[in-house]
Amino acid sequence: MKIYTKTGDGGMTSLWGHGDIKRVPKDHLRVEAYGTIDEANALIGVARSFLEQDAQTLDGMLNQIQNTLFALGADLSNVSPDRENRLEAVQIETIEHWIDDLEEHLVPLQQFILPGGHPSAAFLHQARTVVRRAERRLVPLVNADGSYALHLQYLNRLSDFLFVAARDANRAHHVRDIIAEF
Repeated sequence: MKIYTKTGDGGMTSLWGHGDIKRVPKDHLRVEAYGTIDEANALIGVARSFLEQDAQTLDGMLNQIQNTLFALGADLSNVSPDRENRLEAVQIETIEHWIDDLEEHLVPLQQFILPGGHPSAAFLHQARTVVRRAERRLVPLVNADGSYALHLQYLNRLSDFLFVAARDANRAHHVRDIIAEF
């Protein structure tokens, strides 16, 4: 399979499936949403590259999230009216359980913290902000097609997870969270 298609030139791209719309501008709602999800996925990959052995549990969680984000992007690029979304409610429940599990090992927050600390934590914080942007990009699509409501909920919960994961990465690497002073 070749990496270039010669069909994206001129600001257009193809969607997947057999719906009415096949070619759209690269700034189309769908493309903006799944492109932003791809950015978040890449940042999670960068964060994982900085994790040390002490954070293998977190790495496993992030690996699963990366695969889910890839499937989520595929769902958003599929315009088939009879498509079946790959995302299921159990994936949101899993993230909620992970948040609870990670928080058990963290000092409860009394103040706001700044993004940063260990490089893995800093990139997880950045991924969190990109997921928030993906969530904002997805809202108009959900308003037009409610079948993506679960995707929106997943992104919302994922940003919460990434915040806690960043704190856990700092903990695992013996780096304190940076208290915001304002």
